Amino acid sequence: MSATARSEHDMARLSAAKAVLAAIAPVREHEPLARHTTFGIGGPADLFMTAHSARQLADAFVTARRHDLPVFVLGSGSNILVGDRGIRGLVIESRARAVTGPTPLPDGRACVVAESGAPFAALARRLCRAGYAGLEWAVGIPGTLGGAVVYNAGAYGGDLANVLVSARVVDATGHERELSAAELGLEYRGSAFTRGLLRDQVVLTVTLAVTPGDRDALLHRVAELDSRRLATQPRGRNAGSIFKNPPQAAAWWLIDQVGLRGHRIGDAEISAKHANFFCNAGQATAADMKRLIELAEQRVRERFGIELEREVHLVGEF
Repeated sequence: MSATARSEHDMARLSAAKAVLAAIAPVREHEPLARHTTFGIGGPADLFMTAHSARQLADAFVTARRHDLPVFVLGSGSNILVGDRGIRGLVIESRARAVTGPTPLPDGRACVVAESGAPFAALARRLCRAGYAGLEWAVGIPGTLGGAVVYNAGAYGGDLANVLVSARVVDATGHERELSAAELGLEYRGSAFTRGLLRDQVVLTVTLAVTPGDRDALLHRVAELDSRRLATQPRGRNAGSIFKNPPQAAAWWLIDQVGLRGHRIGDAEISAKHANFFCNAGQATAADMKRLIELAEQRVRERFGIELEREVHLVGEF
């Protein structure tokens, strides 16, 4: 098939899928993803729609896959770098945010069920204010609960694995199932999703178990973490930590030791405040940010013999 014919075929496939998807929620073409990422970087999505419930998210995902469209589910747009050429197929922005609970459990804990687009930090703060412990470390996590499951979000010595009970997922055929925490295989900043064991499946809802605690003590701890985060992490357009911390030393220390604190390529900049945060200081491109990430990896490898592992994920076409 010629490039022209292939292009015409792809356009026809997108047009057919758009017509069906529009019955679920409004669909936009060529939506700039820079508008939807915390980096403020990213080219266009072929098709873009917003799901406001877990049902809409499932229906849109399954419909797109039945039309043989690749699907990328976008939460808050943190923890990712989208390529300058954007993402092919359908991007679904999840704003499925319904939360039920806390509901008391027989063992003294309480159950919370939240849709996967629920903002993780807001949920953590809500539970702390209600006097429930277990997520106070998450009050500064910028992503959604679904993303937190995929990457086993964590900070300040805590992570989601400590409170996760299960997640409901849907596959490309529309089959839904509840996966236990053990089946999700959470590890340091990863899960069965990141290891490719749950490919082409989407998180719809998440069930957590939290513990009644002292509300005043919890709010005091939240205030401490807020102050610590503001003192050590940069504001502005960034995607959070770029690299996982290797066993030998913190990633920020390694990057600092190779002289890259404050280094820039174009408007992509390694923060002078925290060297494991890379920022868009103006009109940074994904290509510049990727080059800066690769430079840090190269310098640390050459100086220390350590392979930095990325925490931020590169998606789309560069």
